[in-house]
Amino acid sequence: MVRELALEADVLIENFRPGALEGFGLAPEALMEANPRLIVLRVSGYGQTGPYRDKPGFGVVAEAMGGLRHLSGEPGRVPVRVGVSIGDTLAALHGVIGVLMALHERGQSGRGQIIDVALYEAVFNCMESLLPEYSAFGAVRGPAGSALPGIAPSNAYACRDGQVLVAGNGDSIFRRLMTAIGREDLAADPALADNTGRVVRVQEIDAAIGAWTAGRTVDEVLAALDAAAVPVGRIYTAADIAHDPHYAAREMLLPVTMADGSTLTVPGIVPKLSRTPGSHRRNAPALGQDTDEVLAALRAKREAEG
Repeated sequence: MVRELALEADVLIENFRPGALEGFGLAPEALMEANPRLIVLRVSGYGQTGPYRDKPGFGVVAEAMGGLRHLSGEPGRVPVRVGVSIGDTLAALHGVIGVLMALHERGQSGRGQIIDVALYEAVFNCMESLLPEYSAFGAVRGPAGSALPGIAPSNAYACRDGQVLVAGNGDSIFRRLMTAIGREDLAADPALADNTGRVVRVQEIDAAIGAWTAGRTVDEVLAALDAAAVPVGRIYTAADIAHDPHYAAREMLLPVTMADGSTLTVPGIVPKLSRTPGSHRRNAPALGQDTDEVLAALRAKREAEG
């Protein structure tokens, strides 16, 4: 049945361990021989080749091998989880990118191809200059808590009733930020005119900002820094997101009707295309919900072909 379905499919997605599909008698090469336009996306922990290909791998392990876990948390502490299954998500996004690239190329060549996505590589691909820093300078980047290493000031700061994230690292933005918090002396200091000088004195700058935010509420800080055109943001919880007017205006709070008639709010559709925007057509299916329909269509096709 899989072979028959693959004859008309555009894309086959599988995330077994390498070799499992071949063990089922469903090697991608054999399926593509029968359907040369077929695109096969293979997602695994370590990829289809290499000495680790047969190791079991989950997203959390990929986050560790990809370099992310070492950077997560506070210096000197055990690394922490990001809070969502980011390794799986990054691998899925890279899989989507690969499928879109293959579909575009197929429009020119008429042929499909195999896409090999490894979870750890998807994480590693988002590690910015982690490897070049080590290659050029022998520098091993480590965790930095809520700060952005090498960029100053950019950090989370405590208020009377919560926390805010302030990114005042542009030269003119820094001057506006220091003026807004009453530290004109720092705004006018020539040693702090660019990022290089500010990084040297980042602890002093963070202390000044923290002292100012500590005596104010989150709303007061947001109002003052918005007025000064300084990038600042509330650190959102799920409740903040659910009641935020910008999320609502951007149609990111999507109400759907469940099978029992209740309403559930789910994330809206991104990215937003101007001419062919996405839409919610159906809820996520239950496991096996479409099996009977798919097999009935396959059976009807067999009968029609005699």
